[in-house]
Amino acid sequence: MSLGSNMGNRFEYLQTAVDAIFEEVGHIVKISSIYATPALGFEGDEFLNCVLWVRTSQTSKKLLSTVLQIEKKMGRERSEEKGYVSRPIDIDIVAYGDEIKETKTLTLPHPHLEDRKFVLQPLAEVNGQWEHPISNANVIRLLANTNDESVLVKQSKWLRNPKKDYPVSQFNYLAIEGNIGAGKTSLASMIAEDFNAKLILERFKDNAFLPKFYKDQARYAFPLEMSFLADRYQQLLEDIKQFDLFKDSVVADYDAYKSLIFAKVTLAEEEYELYKKLFHLMHKELPNPDRYVYLYQNTERLLENIKKRGRSYEKDIPAKYLQEINEGYFEFIKGLPQEKVRVIDISEMDFVKNRKDYLSVLRQIIS
Repeated sequence: MSLGSNMGNRFEYLQTAVDAIFEEVGHIVKISSIYATPALGFEGDEFLNCVLWVRTSQTSKKLLSTVLQIEKKMGRERSEEKGYVSRPIDIDIVAYGDEIKETKTLTLPHPHLEDRKFVLQPLAEVNGQWEHPISNANVIRLLANTNDESVLVKQSKWLRNPKKDYPVSQFNYLAIEGNIGAGKTSLASMIAEDFNAKLILERFKDNAFLPKFYKDQARYAFPLEMSFLADRYQQLLEDIKQFDLFKDSVVADYDAYKSLIFAKVTLAEEEYELYKKLFHLMHKELPNPDRYVYLYQNTERLLENIKKRGRSYEKDIPAKYLQEINEGYFEFIKGLPQEKVRVIDISEMDFVKNRKDYLSVLRQIIS
């Protein structure tokens, strides 16, 4: 996305736009330097321009609508008349991945991209290897071949990335927990992508006992819990202790104590006592999370989520079982140092589709 301003406090307008894009569009991966550039195509004051690399779940059509709303809130009035005029803020979608599109309101990539040095130069900073999906030329080549001979002056002042207000990476090991269908895998995956964290996901899909357990709990509870214990122990021991030079932290969609919580609900008393002894022997070798997050959803919402994801072996999970699991988690949480725990009620949230809900969850995690 290319941002420009040539009216009023130009730097402040750019920063306001950056903040709004972060809040309403998505995670800002990188912000280029700011360049002072002459007005192009009309007589006007000098512009300040920059480019943002943004990751968003919005479609290009929805993104355009959001961008226009941000511009309008900031005092930009787009006119139907042809020609360029001075403006407090200008936000252009330069490219949307490798999407090629041409409608009345949006052309992707931007039709004038190759002729605008004030876009190509900062774009080369944030993602110089991006390839134009039509010409297949990367940004570096486009910049070298552009006919635009404008003189750009790099500014010493930088825009601030709002992601700095969400220091999730301060936690070397973050565990996201929750009941079945709470959304812990979705949240862990989003955080890992946005904050360059090593992602550890529970390998429950590979467990051959799981479908059998939901059909006959009494028979398959013990082998199920034992297989989960062994798999979780091995995965956490290997993945958390293995240092990754290219990642800032670790985020997992489960904690080792999950094994004990589920076992207490599913196993007979004698089996549970045996299981507990083995668990504590193994758990001594595992690191504890720096922050433990429990996503709470009411049982009705959990059942809706389980139904939506359509796993055949989960379709008959009774509400009573989910309630018992939830009670088990809360009993466990009582024994944890409270400064390390965050219980977040997401019953009325949709942090996957709603950016504001996602940011609300992040604020509660770091608070």
